[in-house]
Amino acid sequence: MSGKCDVCGKRPQFGQNIQHKHGGGWALRAPRTKRMWKPNIQRHTIHLEGRSMQINICTRCLRTAQKVEKATTGAKV
Repeated sequence: MSGKCDVCGKRPQFGQNIQHKHGGGWALRAPRTKRMWKPNIQRHTIHLEGRSMQINICTRCLRTAQKVEKATTGAKV
């Protein structure tokens, strides 16, 4: 599965973990380890113009799509 959202283009981001337990001027000497933040990508089937297609979609876009669908159909919860 791809690590990219087909709707918003969200991808993994990279950075560093910094250990904050070092005293005095720790920002210069603190050890760093590389890390990665991965988006929560799901494989989801959508129905568009009478066709079913599978897309990779992040959970944020999936929640928004469900809210928009509920608003357009006028469904009451």
